[in-house]
Amino acid sequence: MPSRLKKTAQLIIESGNEYLGALKGNQKGLLAEVKAHFQPEQTLKTLEKGHGRIEKRTVSICRDLSHIRPWPGLNTLIRVESQRSEVYDDMIVDTQETRYYITSLLEEVKPLAQRIRGYWGVENKVHYVRDVTQGEDASRIRTTPLIGLFVQARNLALNLYREHGFTNMAQAKRRCEQSFDMLMDVFRMK
Repeated sequence: MPSRLKKTAQLIIESGNEYLGALKGNQKGLLAEVKAHFQPEQTLKTLEKGHGRIEKRTVSICRDLSHIRPWPGLNTLIRVESQRSEVYDDMIVDTQETRYYITSLLEEVKPLAQRIRGYWGVENKVHYVRDVTQGEDASRIRTTPLIGLFVQARNLALNLYREHGFTNMAQAKRRCEQSFDMLMDVFRMK
């Protein structure tokens, strides 16, 4: 019986679209095959500095699928190896991580690396704002329809902050909490 991920890939291909997805533990067989048979054909190395960390990233692609089980539309395997050094007050913490992706795309390594990086940028921004700034994970609301209503209220607040010109949602929230006039202005209350 095909997995849900495999069915989703099939639907995406049948609809005339492309996919790029991370391989995780829920696809152990496919992940094991990719790890065992990945032979880099193109590689891109990047170095990024900022926010108290230095990250070296090596993105490689492989199009040899001869030892990989059939998968709908699969054209390219991607491996991302990252080495991160985070600088704290009196120490440096080094971490290493290797992630694998599958895609139906036939692009070169650089555009694929940009797609993956862009995805993580959006993912991190959305989750950070929802989880940390808005405290969504800490919410004790567990009954319907309150869950949906609070999600809509949080979305409304974020959209109003952005429309008001804020790019930092934590700053927008603080300003509205500290100034009734700012709150009224953002929420267009007279």
